[in-house]
Amino acid sequence: MDVFEAIRSRRSIRRYQSKDVPEEMLTQVLEAGRWAPSAHNSQPRKFVVIREEKTRRELAQIAPYGSFLREAPVAIAVVIDPSLSNHPVEDGAAATQNMLLAAHALGLGGCWVGSYGSSYEEAAKSILGIPGDRRLLSIISLGYAAESGKSSRIDLDKLVCRERFH
Repeated sequence: MDVFEAIRSRRSIRRYQSKDVPEEMLTQVLEAGRWAPSAHNSQPRKFVVIREEKTRRELAQIAPYGSFLREAPVAIAVVIDPSLSNHPVEDGAAATQNMLLAAHALGLGGCWVGSYGSSYEEAAKSILGIPGDRRLLSIISLGYAAESGKSSRIDLDKLVCRERFH
């Protein structure tokens, strides 16, 4: 899939088929995250693959906007190490977006569940065994879509300023 087509057509998917995601596809999604840029090539992120239904159910119970995690056949937690980068949030966000675009290009659906700085970040870290000095930036639900998302965007001429903000 052309990168611009992937960017324009990707949607946040919150309903999934009960079909497993093949390991080869999951590896491709993780590779997309691995190849994301990071400040000074610090690569301050790790990915926790969550296939166990019990774990996804526990995460879904504590995430205010992530109840659909229980339906997804797999989830990926993006963990950042603030000691390795002066921009760990941006580095983890780039990896998250790369994985979402790769998943879409492979015919999978996904949704970014934010956790960084949320009221449930510490509880989710405890469930996943993430050390206290690391941050849980996001959890990506992943699977074959059981819905099609719709979206629109503000016209470009209303977003772009030339030379000065107005």
